[in-house]
Amino acid sequence: MSLFKSDDTLEKVLKAKTIDPELIEAAVASLRFKNKTIATLNGSFDLLHAGHLEILFQAAKQADVLFVLLNSDASIKLYKSPLRPIVPLAYRLKLMAALSFVGYVTWFEEIDPRALLARIQPDVHVNGAEYGENCIEADIVKKGGGRIHIVSLVEGLSTSNIIHKIVTTCAIS
Repeated sequence: MSLFKSDDTLEKVLKAKTIDPELIEAAVASLRFKNKTIATLNGSFDLLHAGHLEILFQAAKQADVLFVLLNSDASIKLYKSPLRPIVPLAYRLKLMAALSFVGYVTWFEEIDPRALLARIQPDVHVNGAEYGENCIEADIVKKGGGRIHIVSLVEGLSTSNIIHKIVTTCAIS
């Protein structure tokens, strides 16, 4: 079943931007052949909000092509909460692929993206300021010749804060 039944063109665009992790090396090789630089950004991106848009946009400015690496539903359950994600992977992939400044979107089953990053070897990996230059991805990215770029957070915006506000608002109502 298609999320976008009324527009086959949109569905084709979204599918073209979504890459199975097993096929990631071929996509990267094609871009490298065209001398394109690659930026990566990973996360769950559950309940997409303006803070996410800011880091995604800043990440896209770091290279010719931005790959967004999404945590699978199972990995989010392991590292965030058994009650998460709110939005399943299939829909999060479509949300990311719909953004014009996102080149490609893929996913990983592990709790962290290091194995996938080792296969991509990005020129730059982008992370939020809460993780800093010494993030868990730093060693694998630098080993592949890449660098880390840190983006400041948008104050007060996080999925956890939004969920808390919704719960609090509903409890008061």
